[in-house]
Amino acid sequence: MTSVKRKQFLLLSNPHSRRGASIVAPATEALNAAGIDVTPLQTKKAGDISAAIIEQAKGAQGVIVAGGDGTMNAAAEALVKTGLPLGVLPSGTANDLARTLGIPEDPRKAAAIIASGHTRRIDLGSANGHYFFNVATIGLAADLAGKLTKQSKKRFGRLSYAIAAFKVLKEARPFTAEIINKGEVTRVKTLQIGIGNGRFYGGGMAVESSALINDGHLDLYSLEIDEVWKLALLLRKFRLGQHGLWEEVRTQRCTEFEVKTRRPQPVNLDGELKTHTPAHFEIHPKAVTVFAPEAEAGIAPAPGLTPAKVSPSAHLT
Repeated sequence: MTSVKRKQFLLLSNPHSRRGASIVAPATEALNAAGIDVTPLQTKKAGDISAAIIEQAKGAQGVIVAGGDGTMNAAAEALVKTGLPLGVLPSGTANDLARTLGIPEDPRKAAAIIASGHTRRIDLGSANGHYFFNVATIGLAADLAGKLTKQSKKRFGRLSYAIAAFKVLKEARPFTAEIINKGEVTRVKTLQIGIGNGRFYGGGMAVESSALINDGHLDLYSLEIDEVWKLALLLRKFRLGQHGLWEEVRTQRCTEFEVKTRRPQPVNLDGELKTHTPAHFEIHPKAVTVFAPEAEAGIAPAPGLTPAKVSPSAHLT
């Protein structure tokens, strides 16, 4: 009797993640039962993640990343270079990429999606050559990222965002910027500029109600309100991705943008400060393959393709 050849995957976990240790063991057990062997990879800092994946890529059929959006972001360069598909085990604070892709936080259910073998191609955005899955922000969210610490996220979880946001809003001041879209320059006075690739960011806020992570373009908004307290009125609209309906919120859609500011402003990519203005943003269509459910709100179905339904229970014991 011929034995079925087992698949070999790399499994990278973030030792600093709030839930990392608690999801790796059950996920590994479920993957092993489904015929997938994993080679564990651990790094001391995010900057080593892509190098570690590239070094161990030979012979692997995929890369599973257990962590939050920052850990996923750190793996992006390696995913582009190796072409290996990404399996997501969400264990961070916000898990916005997982939310966009429809990946559940339960490790066995997330492992079932990987075991099903159903993949999709998704886009990446970049800012000055640095990739992002979800969103790039300048202004409030970048200030927020600067105040969030690993210790606070580990201790308070999603509440840490609210604590840091309160501190940021107390000190919030508008800044002037130029948004350049197809050669047209728009000068704005804004609290925040966001450039989205995926559907969700910031723990479940929507970049734009119709945004998809494989639609081949970026969605930009500029938050041009004169009073910080108005953000409270906008919160529900941000959750629904309908903030662009307000007169004080400018929106644009394109494949490339450039943002210039009088003084260099930090740019937050998926929760990590990676670069500064002036910044050039562009879309990289279908740059990464991911294991994902067949249909989700944040990702468009493949045209003309209706894959067979796969029950997770068929792959896991």
